[in-house]
Amino acid sequence: MFQFYRHVHFVGIGGIGMSALAKWFIHEGIRVSGSDVSANTITEDLRKRGVRFFSGHAVSNIAQDVDLLIYTSAIPQDNTERQYAQERGIPQKSYFEMLGEISKSFSTIVVTGTNGKSTTTAMLGLLLEAAGYDPTVLVGSLVPGFPDGNLRLGKGRFFVVEGCEYRANMMNLEPEMIVLTNIEEDHLDYYRDLAHIQETFQAFVQKLQGKGLVVYNAMDSGTKPLHFFRSVGYGLEKETDYVARQRRVSQGLQQVSIYRHEAQEISMGDLTLQIPGTFNVMNALAAISAAMEIGIPFETCRRVLEQFKGIWRRFERLGVWKGADILSDYGHHPSAIAQTIEAAREFFPGRRIILCYQPHQHDRTKKLFDEFVQTLALADHAIVVEIYDVAGRNEVHDVSSKDLVLAIKKKDSAKDIVYAEDFMAAEQLLRDHIQPNDVLLMMGAGDIDSLARKLV
Repeated sequence: MFQFYRHVHFVGIGGIGMSALAKWFIHEGIRVSGSDVSANTITEDLRKRGVRFFSGHAVSNIAQDVDLLIYTSAIPQDNTERQYAQERGIPQKSYFEMLGEISKSFSTIVVTGTNGKSTTTAMLGLLLEAAGYDPTVLVGSLVPGFPDGNLRLGKGRFFVVEGCEYRANMMNLEPEMIVLTNIEEDHLDYYRDLAHIQETFQAFVQKLQGKGLVVYNAMDSGTKPLHFFRSVGYGLEKETDYVARQRRVSQGLQQVSIYRHEAQEISMGDLTLQIPGTFNVMNALAAISAAMEIGIPFETCRRVLEQFKGIWRRFERLGVWKGADILSDYGHHPSAIAQTIEAAREFFPGRRIILCYQPHQHDRTKKLFDEFVQTLALADHAIVVEIYDVAGRNEVHDVSSKDLVLAIKKKDSAKDIVYAEDFMAAEQLLRDHIQPNDVLLMMGAGDIDSLARKLV
């Protein structure tokens, strides 16, 4: 597929998606180099695979034989390396433009929506693999069972990939099936409002060709205004095509009964999950619905999903520290945080839930401020670290995590919530507050995961 290239350079190679694409080029026998603001565990893994990594951006990072530059959406046009590539006439593609080119060569299944993309993509990829379809899967996390973690290269016709809605990036992809998890207000530095987000998803749905199918969340109010040509819905205790009913939760497990509506509702059987929360029931149901529409038997879906223990940074149990269970989670939208806290209460009944949260992006924090105030107060004790400054966003810093804490305290002066200006302060506060048998949720889409792993 990439036989025209000899040496590809990635600007922003340390991201989870970019690193997956870099691995793809490595497997094709193409020389890969890349740069990022700093090294991390992802860049170290790439270095071991033969990638020449540069910490920081500089003209000297781009070798003479580079014939394609791929950049992440966080890298602006005036970036030093991008400008130099332009001067030399080196073709440039964004990460999603490259994925769009790839998607033309496959029967592409795009998993998109505000929440649940990575878990649903991983689940569906594993279902296709177990059914013998030998799919190619690119996911924004690390999946146990995939040799390359965030990438599975197959020889079959299916390509399963996440479609990120930020800056309408999913519009670059060419889908034959769309799995739409939900639609909420987010990325309001790009979108005007919820209606603008819905208009963009409607335009994406209209890209489906021929017998293209939308698998959609029939419970989601944000999805209701959209119109589909061919679709199947899924929901929990909902009259639709695929339904989960009678949810039961015990410590460390949850079980539902799955039904499929044809001429009448038909029982498929029970499904037991080792991962928590109604949101993961919905993720599993989305994957099952898509898989069964392709022709995969429910028994295969059940067998695979009952063994599924989750993915990197999605309610990931890291270990024990000071007698408390430590979990790392990527969730950064108010609804995702609320669902994760609820899931922790279900899976760890009677235990104190401690939240250490790092907000992601100043613009999101400001525009969803009231929702964050309501959500962060759900934990028994919360530490709110200063906002993660997203590279390339050039944001106005007119809101702080301290404002969130003050607003929560104003509503309830007795609420056990504190502000941490950095990770050093957060770690000290955790040492002072953590007790044996606590459950500590380390949440955020920034670099808070590094602190979580340091603790254990």
